[in-house]
Amino acid sequence: MISPSGEFGIQAERWAPLHATVEGWVESIALARHASTGAEQITKLVGDDVDGIELNGYARVREVKGLADTWWRGPDSLVALCSGEAVSLDFRRAASQ
Repeated sequence: MISPSGEFGIQAERWAPLHATVEGWVESIALARHASTGAEQITKLVGDDVDGIELNGYARVREVKGLADTWWRGPDSLVALCSGEAVSLDFRRAASQ
C-alpha cells in the first residue's frame, strides 16, 4: 500500500511502512536482483538470529529509503534487514535478513 504521505508499506494486523517512497521500494527490488545475480553465497537468518547481526563497518544504502526494511553495504557484502512483515503481522519470528 501507499500511505497518504507517500510511504510504501504493508497493511495486515497493523500498518508497517517499509520504505519512505515508492522509488525507495523500487531501488530495494533492483538491489535485491543485483545482489542475487552476483552473490557467491546467500545466507538467510530469521527470528532471534537477526538480533546477532553486527553492522559496524557497514554503510546504510540511502537510495532504498528504508524504514522497516533496510539495506547495508559492506566492503564485500550486502545485508538486507527486512522487519516490515514481522511488524505488520506482530510476528517477531518472521523478521529476516
